[in-house]
Parts: sequence; C-alpha cells; structure tokens
Amino acid sequence: MPSGDVDQFAALIRDRLRHGHGPLSRRLAAALTDLARTGALSPGTRLPSERDLARVLDCSRGAVAAAFNALFEDGVCERRHGSGTYLAAGAGPESAMGRLLRPGAVFADLSTSVVPDPSHLRVPKLDPADLLRTPSQHGYDLVGEPGLRELLGDEVLITGGAQQGIDLATRCLARPGDAVLVEKPTYPGALAAIQGCGARAVAVATDHRGMRPDALRDAISRYRPAFGYVQAVRNPDGAVADDDRVGELAETARHADLRIVEDRTLAELVYEGARPGRFAATHPHGTIEVHSLSKVLWGGLRVGWLAAPEPLLAQLTELKQTSDLATSAVSQRLAAELLRHNDFASWRTELAQRRDHLSAALHRDIPQWTWDRPLGGLSLWVRLPGTDTDRFAELARGNGVAVAPGSLFSADRRYRDHLRLSFALSPELLDQAVAALARTFRSKGHRAASAVTDHNGDDPGPRI
Repeated sequence: MPSGDVDQFAALIRDRLRHGHGPLSRRLAAALTDLARTGALSPGTRLPSERDLARVLDCSRGAVAAAFNALFEDGVCERRHGSGTYLAAGAGPESAMGRLLRPGAVFADLSTSVVPDPSHLRVPKLDPADLLRTPSQHGYDLVGEPGLRELLGDEVLITGGAQQGIDLATRCLARPGDAVLVEKPTYPGALAAIQGCGARAVAVATDHRGMRPDALRDAISRYRPAFGYVQAVRNPDGAVADDDRVGELAETARHADLRIVEDRTLAELVYEGARPGRFAATHPHGTIEVHSLSKVLWGGLRVGWLAAPEPLLAQLTELKQTSDLATSAVSQRLAAELLRHNDFASWRTELAQRRDHLSAALHRDIPQWTWDRPLGGLSLWVRLPGTDTDRFAELARGNGVAVAPGSLFSADRRYRDHLRLSFALSPELLDQAVAALARTFRSKGHRAASAVTDHNGDDPGPRI
C-alpha cells in the first residue's frame, strides 16, 4: 500500500482511538471494526501491513498483530495467502458510504459544519432504564421532555435538530410566493426550507456584523416579506452579530411588524469578543429563536429547540405534531444528562486551536487562497481566485476530501469562487486534507476548469 494511503488510513484510526478505554490492541480493533460497520471501509478493502500500521501509529507491531488477530476471530478480516489482510465480505454494509483508499473516496469531510464526533464529551454513567422513564409514560410529550425543557427554558418546543426548527418556523410564517429575506451568504438548510414551502429567498446585503440596516429597510419596502431569516453567528463565514447591530435591525423589524427567525445554533461557539446579541431583546413578540445541540455536543444527537412567544409557540407545536407527533424521548433524556455534565469552555478552546491550525496549514500550502479570520462558528469561508468551486469540489472529492462549494450558500448561486471548509476535524486529518486540496489546486484538471468571471461574491450586479 502506498505510504500516502497508509498515512490517510492511520489518520482515520487515530481519530477513533480517542474513544473507549483499555489496551491499545483492543481500541485499535474497535476502531477498525467501527470503520467497517459504518461503511467507511468497504468489504474487500486491503488493510496496511502490520509493520506499516505500527510505524505510522508509532506503536508496537505486537499491538497491531493482536488487534488483527481479534478481527480475524470476529470475522471482520481475512488473510489471503501471499496477498495480505482484507476486510471480510460480510463485515460492512451492503452499500458503503465511501470506498476508502480508492479513487473518489473521502477520507476527510470538510463539507459539513458539525461536531464530527463525541469524543470531547464527558459521558456520565447511565442506567438505560432511566432514559426510558418519562412523566407521560408513553413518551409522546408534545412540547418536549420536561427535564430537558427545564434546563433550556419553559417557553420552548423541543425539535429534531435545528433543521426541523427552521422548517417549522418557515411553514408557520410563509406561504407559497412569499418573499423571505436572508443574508448573503446564508445557510443552505434555510434556503431549502424556504424553497420547500414555495416561498422565495431574497438576499439582503451584509457586512461583517450582519445585515446592513439600510439594506433591510429597503428590502422591507420593496418586497413586503413574510419574515427575515438571520443568524447570530453566520454560517458559512463565522461573522458575529453584535449587540448594537442586532438592536438596530430588531428595531427596524419591530417597527415594520416583520417577523424574525433568528438561528442561534452557533451562538455558543464564539472564540473572540462578545456573545451575539438577541433579536428577542428588542422584538420579543415577533422573534422565533432556533437552537441546536449538534454544534456543541455532537452532530448525531438530533435535538434542538424553538423559543417563541404565544401564540406563535402554540402554532409551531401544532405544526410539529402533524409532522412527527413528538421528538424522541430517549434522545432528549440523554441530551439533558450531557448538558448537566459538560461545560463547553474547553471544547471552544480546542475548536479555536483547530481553526488556527487549518488557517496556518492553508497559508503554508496554498497561499493564493484568502479568507477573513472567523470570530465564531465551525468553518472558514475561503476565496479561491479565478476558480469554479463547483468543479473544484468534484476534483477535490477525487483526491479524498469533501468540501462545500460557495454556490450552495447563496439564494442567487453567487460565490462560485468560494468554499466553506470545516475546521472541526482533528489536526492530523486537517493536515492530510490540506495536502490533498493543494494537490487538487495544482492539478491540470483544476487549471482547465478555473475560468470563473461571473456569479461570484465580488461580481457587480443588482444587490439589495
């Protein structure tokens, strides 16, 4: 196996060795099994030799041999005489999510702005039976599990993540054909929810503090929108809405009787400066707040909540009941326990270090790329001069890295020369990813597809 492939393989394993306890051989076997069971490794994949894997993991060959033996006994791997060790045919799912170490495989996903794994969490000892006990017994608590709502605030509706919250708020406030004001750039999930209900997103000019007040006033006058969607910490670029700007925008919305859906899913992830202001402080009767635990706990814990005044909260609750009856009680009980046993100061510090690590690696290996240092969030918003990032994303995937092209973050498909790159992965995986992105940027295929003269964030054209 080529040394570069072994290094990528080792980076994935190291990311999983942080989980669990016990001898290295046992944790290594568990990591390999997890790669197989989740589909990151496909049946028939050839594994590195014991010697190569021990070298890149900086461990004894005996530990690797013991791990491989455990995998042989469990039927996860098989030896082929004279050829090496392979993942057994029945070890992975029928359809693997990706084919690691093969053309088109993804070993580093920088496209998703989420917490990549739960290894930073302190997980309390839990009795599974306790997770099944709810006051209602049947578990269909319409507004949410009382213990979790007590931690989050009584006037909230628990949702299956922030995306469901955005969808419910959109369906509550907008009708087909309505205009909905959004920032530029903005979150693709919000654009999808707006389009899904038949409304149309109208981009409002922004700066590093949020929507421009003059642009908001003009858009309200011109479009008579159903509501405005804003972000406390903007995804994709990590800009933070400060108190003064939020107060001015909220006063404009209150005066115009414009409802606001404020996405606060990243509000806990501010690394420098003050926390973002709240629209509800100035516009309390017209603001729906969207929150989520996936950005501070783990992406796979699909628990979020909406905070809203009456009668909006009752309308949102009725809409949610017709959608899914109730959010999983088990997920809510687990989320409450994790909130009680974790503070996020150390995780924020770690994320800030990963942000700076990715920034330094990009400056070193691809100095042509530029971006503003994000004050919050989970990603860099990077400009690639003269590059069609839709095409670049396809080429990067061929080199094992998933990235999010800028056109996804625009209501009018602008920002075709931008990428959103998550910095939430481990530093080792970030280094591997940057090396692959640099190869892609230098490739002949990239140069052939690099002519971008329109539809990017810097083009002249009609703006609000």
